[in-house]
Amino acid sequence: MASISNPFITTGYQGSEYFCDREEETLTLKRNLVNGQSTTLIAIRRIGKTGLVRHVLAQLPPDHTGIYLDILPTENLKEFLNALATAVFSTIPEQSKPGKLILDFIKSLRPVITFDPLTGFPQLTVVVRPGEAERHIQSVLKYLEAYPNKVVIAIDEFQQIMHYPEKNTDAFLRSIIQSLNNVRFIFSGSQQHLMMQLFADPSRPFYQSAGFLKIDKIEADKYAAFIHHHFQHDGYKIENEIIRAMLEWADHHTYYVQLLCNRVFATGDNNVNDVLWKEQASRLLQEQEIVFFKYRDLLTKQQWLLLKAIAQDGIVYYPTSKDFIAAYQLGSPATVLRSLQALQQKEMIYSDYNKEGQLFYSVYDVLFRRWMQGR
Repeated sequence: MASISNPFITTGYQGSEYFCDREEETLTLKRNLVNGQSTTLIAIRRIGKTGLVRHVLAQLPPDHTGIYLDILPTENLKEFLNALATAVFSTIPEQSKPGKLILDFIKSLRPVITFDPLTGFPQLTVVVRPGEAERHIQSVLKYLEAYPNKVVIAIDEFQQIMHYPEKNTDAFLRSIIQSLNNVRFIFSGSQQHLMMQLFADPSRPFYQSAGFLKIDKIEADKYAAFIHHHFQHDGYKIENEIIRAMLEWADHHTYYVQLLCNRVFATGDNNVNDVLWKEQASRLLQEQEIVFFKYRDLLTKQQWLLLKAIAQDGIVYYPTSKDFIAAYQLGSPATVLRSLQALQQKEMIYSDYNKEGQLFYSVYDVLFRRWMQGR
């Protein structure tokens, strides 16, 4: 890909040069797919999951075709069909006979084609009668089954199907997918509890249908080397301790690391010191203040108090303990549990396990956490 003005990407995928590490994860995904095994990829939001998926699709062997679709904006199977048709239409070349067959079928559905004003990419909207979406989804996948290349379909935010109004959507999709030999899948999602429910619950259709891969934060040494390389490449002077301090402030969380580095790089000041990066970090928090105050308006008083408490501590292992409740005046353990559940449903906090297997809770938004800690 062509070189870009700022090497610290915050959205999309711009090629391996601007992609940090994930070598083992990339190898695992490629190995699984090339050997015929679909994979379930889970991670917390904005940790680099989508970037990894796009990186893997770009690294597939020449006899493989990768198709990516994000179904988070979809609300039913009709919109899932639109997302799938758009992804296929944008990826499969029409020059080959098999490709023409697939695209002719999609065109036979008489889609309305518009273009995204930001990306310029086509977007297809198919008008179908109730109950027809299932049949057309099945037809598109069957056409891909006959495609000469091996096909890898990456469905991002796959847990969204659990919110569809159609009953047993996972059973419907599983019944089609299990009959495919030429098509493999990456099922990725950021709502870990829902992804585990879909793929680890013995009573669900997708149980044990794919391998598991969970990704976490990038190792500090590798991320520091990546950051140093790109600053140095463009003539910036930056010491390792400055990079470490920036990583620590951003909690080694991919999106926030990229965002902070992007802002520092964009200053054009080629001597990156403590004052410079902290000034940019402070500006990020100031810009987001209106969003943080909106959080308060969206939550009950108890939910807001708990969100602030978790943000203050950074990581909380025992949110219903007497010490934690007393320190932040959170009321009763039952009140905390209700607020905890509500905040998880709103995706404002998440739960995970550390390397010792201990369950902890943390706030998704690192900027909100730093804002609270500075108050």
